[in-house]
Amino acid sequence: MVKTALEEFAFLIPLLPALAFVITFFFGRKMPAGGAIVPILAIAASFVISLMITLRLLANPDEVISQSYPWFAMLNIGVLIDPLAAVMLSMVSFVSLLIHIYAVSYMSGDPGESRYFAETALFTAAMLSLVLSDNILQLFVSWELVGLCSYLLIGFWFERPSAAAAAKKAFLTTRIGDVMFLTGIIVLTSDLLKLAGGFQEGTYLLRFDEIFSYIPQLSAFHSNIFGFEVSHLTIITLLLFGGAVGKSGQFPLHVWLPDAMEGPTTVSALIHAATMVTAGVYLVARTFPMFIAAPDTLMVVAYLGGFTALFAGTMGIVMNDLKRVLAYSTISQLGYMMLGLGLGSAIGLEAVGISLFHLINHAFFKALLFLCAGSVIHAVGTQDMRELGGVRKVMPVTAATMAIAALALAGFGIPGTSIGTSGFFSKDAIIEAAYLFGEHSNNWIPYAFSIAAALLTSIYIFRLIFMTFTGKPRSDYHGHESPAIMTIPLSILAIFSLVFGGLTKTGFMDFLEETFANSFVNLDIGSLAALGRNELVGAAGSESLFVQWLPMIVAVAGLAVAFVIYYLRIIKFGPLASMKNPVYRLLYKRYYQHEIYTEFFSLGIVYGVIAFLSQVLDIIIDSIVEGIGILTVGVSEELQRVQTGVVQTYAIAVVVGVSLLIILVKLIMEVL
Repeated sequence: MVKTALEEFAFLIPLLPALAFVITFFFGRKMPAGGAIVPILAIAASFVISLMITLRLLANPDEVISQSYPWFAMLNIGVLIDPLAAVMLSMVSFVSLLIHIYAVSYMSGDPGESRYFAETALFTAAMLSLVLSDNILQLFVSWELVGLCSYLLIGFWFERPSAAAAAKKAFLTTRIGDVMFLTGIIVLTSDLLKLAGGFQEGTYLLRFDEIFSYIPQLSAFHSNIFGFEVSHLTIITLLLFGGAVGKSGQFPLHVWLPDAMEGPTTVSALIHAATMVTAGVYLVARTFPMFIAAPDTLMVVAYLGGFTALFAGTMGIVMNDLKRVLAYSTISQLGYMMLGLGLGSAIGLEAVGISLFHLINHAFFKALLFLCAGSVIHAVGTQDMRELGGVRKVMPVTAATMAIAALALAGFGIPGTSIGTSGFFSKDAIIEAAYLFGEHSNNWIPYAFSIAAALLTSIYIFRLIFMTFTGKPRSDYHGHESPAIMTIPLSILAIFSLVFGGLTKTGFMDFLEETFANSFVNLDIGSLAALGRNELVGAAGSESLFVQWLPMIVAVAGLAVAFVIYYLRIIKFGPLASMKNPVYRLLYKRYYQHEIYTEFFSLGIVYGVIAFLSQVLDIIIDSIVEGIGILTVGVSEELQRVQTGVVQTYAIAVVVGVSLLIILVKLIMEVL
């Protein structure tokens, strides 16, 4: 009976926030706090339903909730809630709920308050719909709605030119990935129709279970591209990963994410913790059986994820904007998640567990970091760390909770024990998997990326802590602690950032692995191993003590560097942190990505080529028009010569013409 009731209520998870959007959009202005109570209650109900389903699946992982309804020929609308979807639904609804409660105070008095809560409700509904989609086309529709909501919320204060520009940048950049995603769906659909022998009544080829059942046949399809025989499965997964690169801010499509800080800080928390950026990671995890059968794609995922983690970290250490540091932190942590998934070519389905474990933990401490930053900005009125200092004295709760989030992000804990922050258990699991991968394949690049990124992570986050909360104020600000409606969500997230990883580390990854072993998906894990999985030599945990402790060592080293430079100020960093220093200038200018992407590529090449072609087309059209005019004038001048005005001349011409026409007709009749 419980399972039946849960199945009946599952569709309400995204529907309730969607209804809240409609109500708040039309009636929110007439309600207190812009109608915030409506989305709060709706998302709270979605969280309760999601949590009940998750608890049910924890007890019985095989009891997957599956609902499917026909929608145009071979398409369907459906709900799939398995262990993977269940943990995502619980996280998204829970974190979104806390952010909405926090926003009641943060957005108080804003003229667009009701519009804000309407759009965030729709944002949450779109993400929840994406997570529980049982087919890839429905997921794509929700994916696009998530992109639309991010555009609206990043440009929420659209009267600011910088906000409008950031919204357009996010929308256009992610569209590149979306085109790749859609192309992947088209190629996949074409191949599936060939394999199925065309459309068959009652068969929904784009459902995930149907797609997975054709993996062996898809692996056998090959095409010749630039002289190389490439598997169609590799092509499809690379295109799907292209969509994930755009949404989850992986290099080189990461450039929209730092500029997305132009929206309210609560929007940043939603985007970076619970919704937009996690969609790309979820897409790869959702379609992971396809990726694990395409090891070449997984290597691309691993390399690009590891590089992104390191690349973003190098920029995070020089940013002075409170939110921008956190934005580069998000890009870096998303790189870790992609790295974890990419290691699936070596560790198999365990990759889904370690990656999603970090995604869930990251959601807690990254939401906490952004909400703490919002608390500071709300109270102090600036987000430039060079103007702060000493904030801990006037905002003790915010300072304490942000310090907890920083420890979680840096991954502080004691290896071999259950003592540690949430980030310690998940990030270290990815780093250990990268080490095992290197030991097995003698490819140490992913491991080197992960260790170097861990060092930079510790440096930039504790640089932020020391510059913001310690020392003396560097400007005449008048701060105060935020009200309880803001600090209570901070405290709840701080608790989860501290204990969630340690409490769930033993069962979380095993639970996630059940996603592709349950009765709904019905996959033969052995066949997947034959397609793409290599068994590691040695088991996790057999590394030397130095290898186990190295992530913690670099985290402490990063803290020590930040402490010496930004707290004790023993080392004068001023001469190095100067635009005269080419390395600092390169990092501060973000590797000149804006100049390369916008000024050189967009304005120089794209607009330049378009302008050149427009000029050429303009010349051609002008020439044609002018030629027609010259021809018309010339013909008219010649015709003027025969316009004598003498009636006899016209009569002779008519008689001659008619005579010639009669002769021509007679000749034709004789020939026929």
